[in-house]
Amino acid sequence: MSAERPPARQVALRLVRNADHYSEVIERGIRQAKVSVWIATANLKDVHVEAPVGTRARARGRYVSLFEELGEAARAGVEVRILHAGPPSRVLAARMRAPKKRYAGSDEILELRRCVRVHLKLIAIDGALLYLGSANFTGAGLGAKSEGRRNFETGIITTDDLMLDEMQAEFDAIWSGSRCGACRLRAECPKPIDTFAGR
Repeated sequence: MSAERPPARQVALRLVRNADHYSEVIERGIRQAKVSVWIATANLKDVHVEAPVGTRARARGRYVSLFEELGEAARAGVEVRILHAGPPSRVLAARMRAPKKRYAGSDEILELRRCVRVHLKLIAIDGALLYLGSANFTGAGLGAKSEGRRNFETGIITTDDLMLDEMQAEFDAIWSGSRCGACRLRAECPKPIDTFAGR
């Protein structure tokens, strides 16, 4: 059973649909992060984005992996946490293993934790911007895709402090492993979070 429901109240929200996910969540959200990016997704794949403004790659109309930028942000001190249910796609797993592209690894530049029960799609940026919706962290969900190849997605963005607090607490409860003890799918979990999350 979940905790008692908080009283209903009015909250300022912005609806995002389809290509809005790229402009609002990626361009105006993740790429502007200064402190933290927390991502929860069922499926985890490489996400391609337009190359940064001012680069030769951008002038040539090229795309880059968002994971390269997340790795750079993490090295600069941004806390990047990714909760996911399924294993990363083969392409992303190979990219993350590549020695010259230090997206993750022994020094855990990017922090990834897997929980088979994660189905929420949540992105919290700097503790100030929250996305909740249908989009997984995949190219078809959030990346720079043409309209004919993009998933049909819908979600909301808010800066509401109470929603941010509640959803970041939910994320952190899973991330910390505090939900593992009562989990009835523990036997199916490849590596329960509470066995390595420092609890």
